[in-house]
Amino acid sequence: MNPGAAPCVTRRAVDESDLAACFQVRKDVFVGEQQVPEEIEYDAHDSTAVHVIAVDASGSALGTGRLLHGEAAAGKTGGDLTVGSLGRLAVTREARGLGVGAALVRAVEEEARTLGLSAVDLHAQTHALGFYERLGYTAYGPEFPDAGMPHRAMRRAL
Repeated sequence: MNPGAAPCVTRRAVDESDLAACFQVRKDVFVGEQQVPEEIEYDAHDSTAVHVIAVDASGSALGTGRLLHGEAAAGKTGGDLTVGSLGRLAVTREARGLGVGAALVRAVEEEARTLGLSAVDLHAQTHALGFYERLGYTAYGPEFPDAGMPHRAMRRAL
């Protein structure tokens, strides 16, 4: 592992145990910490999304994110089917500040490239704008509420 790199491995979540770990991280962060109602945290897109997971050396989940693509992403990307939608990015409280979030964003971007997408959009909580800007994303459009929190749309060309 190179100095400064996140203390984790990121990969596509493929089996049931990976997916269960992704959903548990989301539950801990969004439902537990941020008080997002559980009934809106999980949606029909979870079954078709590409999920990524970050795990530590022992295999414990440190974070997750998902990529919507095709028709599933169209409502979030202005209808552009060549753009994916990154969402549900969550890092466990213990792993924050270690580069796990950035590693997950890059893993989602790699999955988007594999699918032949030209860009990735996301809806960032406004407090996280700087994090995404440092990763090359540019905010566009007005601020809007999502799950009761202010967000901005952002995009990065691949």
